[in-house]
Amino acid sequence: MTDENTMTDESPGYLSRKVVVSSDNGLHARPAGRLAQEAQTFDSEISLVVDDQTVDAKSILDILTLAAGPGNMVELRAKGADAKAALDRLEALFLNKFEGA
Repeated sequence: MTDENTMTDESPGYLSRKVVVSSDNGLHARPAGRLAQEAQTFDSEISLVVDDQTVDAKSILDILTLAAGPGNMVELRAKGADAKAALDRLEALFLNKFEGA
């Protein structure tokens, strides 16, 4: 379900983790809002990647443009002092289907 933190050639200096959208309705408005709200609590630069589309994880509108449905693989990328903590927190949201966590 998730990969270890990795550095990718496409984004030097970024930590990266892959998660699967497991909520029944995908990243619709409520989980997208929750994800953006959580991402905004971190100083790191955070992005989401689905296929070849990369968006700002701190923007609900950007997240919604991904149209990530159930089963889609999402790569979380973060760069900054609190990047690992950001990835841990956002990964937990995906693992808990945006409930609780």
